[in-house]
Amino acid sequence: MRCKDLTPFMVMDIVRDASKYEDAIHFEIGQPDLPPSPKVLKTLEKNLNKAAYTQSKGLEELRGKIAKHYEKEYGVSVDTSQIFLTPGTSGAFIMAYALTLSSGDILGLSDPSYPCYKNVARVLDIEPLFLPISKESSYELRKEDIKGKNIKAIQISSPANPTGNIYGKNGLKELIKGCKEEGISFISDELYHGLTYEKRAHSALEFDDELYVINGFSKYFCMPGFRLGWIIVPKQKLKEAEILAQNLFICPPTLSQYAALEAFDEEYLSFVRDTFRKRRDYLFEALSEFFTIDAKPEGAFYLWADISKYSNDSALFAKELLEKIHVAATPGVDFGIKDGKKYMRFAYTKEISHMREGVDRLRQYLSLK
Repeated sequence: MRCKDLTPFMVMDIVRDASKYEDAIHFEIGQPDLPPSPKVLKTLEKNLNKAAYTQSKGLEELRGKIAKHYEKEYGVSVDTSQIFLTPGTSGAFIMAYALTLSSGDILGLSDPSYPCYKNVARVLDIEPLFLPISKESSYELRKEDIKGKNIKAIQISSPANPTGNIYGKNGLKELIKGCKEEGISFISDELYHGLTYEKRAHSALEFDDELYVINGFSKYFCMPGFRLGWIIVPKQKLKEAEILAQNLFICPPTLSQYAALEAFDEEYLSFVRDTFRKRRDYLFEALSEFFTIDAKPEGAFYLWADISKYSNDSALFAKELLEKIHVAATPGVDFGIKDGKKYMRFAYTKEISHMREGVDRLRQYLSLK
């Protein structure tokens, strides 16, 4: 375990410091401000007396609903025995890494990518290797990026945090094929599936069934505090996965599992998607006035903005914006090494009226720089 090598999230400092200002504008927080479906809250209230452990994999009924979701959305068949419910997707990351990597092995990650990946890897004494991506590659890893680097597993996210890009069908298919040819395990973080706007997100399971797919209820289903995710594992790894789940978690949060039985509320989820699409459209147009944004986000709820016109240090710039105009956003150094200092992530997880006030403050402040 290499806790000494863990890197703190600057965004946590931003969140803490932003709480000092009653008029703070929040672009930093990566969680939906919408409540879950009313059906979720109703079934939670109905099951408040369910305090016992469930089986380590989670409720069979909920895993069955997840399996039906994959059949309906992606046309793939997933056996419920392959689905493990976890304490958030963080628990799923631990399982995926433990099932595919040993101490000292290399995990390939895109640069930029979600910062928890590298820290979870380091706790397990796994070495993260950052593979630069950019607008020139549509923020996708390619087959050539992984060759000759002694990588044992790679993890991607699509739609991605922080860029909002979605892997195209051919790009995803070819990357999975390349990993198979190189003997590299493939881990796909699909947490933002559903929060897609014009372009369809493909599940990695459409192209291979000997890989690992992670998803959860935090984002699209608006249940971040319920701390419930899932991982789909290959059939040949079922016994190992069950032993891991038993020992790491005992079981997922029981009340959260019962609440999630009603999470697949299509009418409400359509409202969620439409709400974030409108917010994306507003903020992309508004921030494009003063920042360079490589591409309009295709999914998730983030904008990856080039701030190099104003600063070459995103960490200092984030502190400056918070202290001077009480606008909170996430410095790119949390996500990337290569270009992290010249990018910032802006989340469109608040109402447009709230974001408009932040944009007005930015416009006025940046016009003086």
